[in-house]
Amino acid sequence: MTTDSEKKIDEILTRGIAEMIDCEHLRAQLLSKKILRIKFGVDPTSPNLHLGRSVPLLKLRDFQQLGHQIIFLIGDATGVIGDVSDKESERPMLNKTVVVQNMRAYAAQAGKILDMEKVEIVYNSSWLNELGYDEIGAHADQFSLAEFIARDNIKRRLDEGKRVSLREMLYPLMQGYDSIAVRADVEIGGTDQRFNLLAGRTLQKYAGQAPQDILMTNLIAGTDGRKMSSSWGNTINLTDAPNEMFGKVMSIGDDLIEVYFLHCTRVPMEEVKEFLTGKARDAKLRLAKEIVTLYHGVQSADAAEKYFVETFSKRALPKDIVATAVSGEEISLVDFLVSAKQAKSKGDARRKITQGGVEVDSVRIQDVAMILSKEENQGSSLRVGKHGFAKITFTK
Repeated sequence: MTTDSEKKIDEILTRGIAEMIDCEHLRAQLLSKKILRIKFGVDPTSPNLHLGRSVPLLKLRDFQQLGHQIIFLIGDATGVIGDVSDKESERPMLNKTVVVQNMRAYAAQAGKILDMEKVEIVYNSSWLNELGYDEIGAHADQFSLAEFIARDNIKRRLDEGKRVSLREMLYPLMQGYDSIAVRADVEIGGTDQRFNLLAGRTLQKYAGQAPQDILMTNLIAGTDGRKMSSSWGNTINLTDAPNEMFGKVMSIGDDLIEVYFLHCTRVPMEEVKEFLTGKARDAKLRLAKEIVTLYHGVQSADAAEKYFVETFSKRALPKDIVATAVSGEEISLVDFLVSAKQAKSKGDARRKITQGGVEVDSVRIQDVAMILSKEENQGSSLRVGKHGFAKITFTK
């Protein structure tokens, strides 16, 4: 008969897992009751962690609940160099000041999922910045150039005549050495990290350590259907306010509902399968509520659901629309959208208008030449897309 502990282990080794190395060894380690050191690294390339990052973080919590030691590694050194794993062009080196600013809130954000009092937080600059050329050369000797350029995105860039810098080859060495420094038994990362994760095994063998087992989690799509990425602005951030988080989850495609339940929640999949047989909107409402509850609590999730239903389902305007002051007697709709931060540029504003995404006092506007005037539009409310609102106030 399978014990509760074995069921939990099987869940860890299957839910949201794309690939494992070495599954049987790791399962035996988990069953042995040995306390394992579970490594997860994140580079502070943006100030916010997002739901894509929550996939491995939830996996870390699963391990933590079984009593294992979590190593939360903040890549303040690797973040400067830049990981090329999922990039189609050379990634610029980041300014160290920006990296330091970005990483300040990482532990607090991870604390929305993990018990940070039991987590070992480390910064890889503390050992990587101490390495000399002799050590780096010895590490580099464990890999061939052919191995690096065989990676799909690197090969594609070379075939297209795009530049690949020698700096980019350093990243796998750095991440691999991290595993030596923290004596990792297990490392968790996305499927795009495969080469870097395997580098850890290679360098641990070189250093006389047992090679870490690897869990690769699936990557999830963002609000626009592409891979969730801060650089694309399609993220649902762990720091998003409840209403914003709820609305963003509701904006994802119906084909992602089950994917998000699987990777971003811990709702039993048997239960998920049941309500997926009903209306997609109801399933998505449940999903949004589960996610907001995880990061903001039940009360905030209830309020966010009520706000969403009243505002978007019943087409009611929110009561707390922020007013944008306009000096003068009139302003073009295009300029107002930019001023109210409802469009990134005039071109973006025109696109939103022509595509029917802008309403003025509940009337859809598709005329990019429209002028808002003090006489006719003082106090008018604008709806932009599904989640944008603005109110116009003429000051003179």
